[in-house]
Amino acid sequence: MTERDTHRVDERMTIRGDLEPASFVPWIRRHAAKLGLAQKIAHTGADRIELELSGPVELIDMMEMGCSLGPIDVWVETIDRAPVDRENG
Repeated sequence: MTERDTHRVDERMTIRGDLEPASFVPWIRRHAAKLGLAQKIAHTGADRIELELSGPVELIDMMEMGCSLGPIDVWVETIDRAPVDRENG
């Protein structure tokens, strides 16, 4: 395993589309847990879900791909990612 594989990053993921939070949020939590990512849901709505993820960047990439495919009752249009600066809040 390389140093890049074990380097943990903190990112905010904003998912937009025609979302069904009642089913998508538990799905997100399960998927993040399966990948071993620390996660915190910051906002949920029918058109936007925001979450903070912490873990290796490759696993966050996998989380993004999983969310883009998502469960059958959601339609993900875009996923934006941005680093979270833990030192400055």
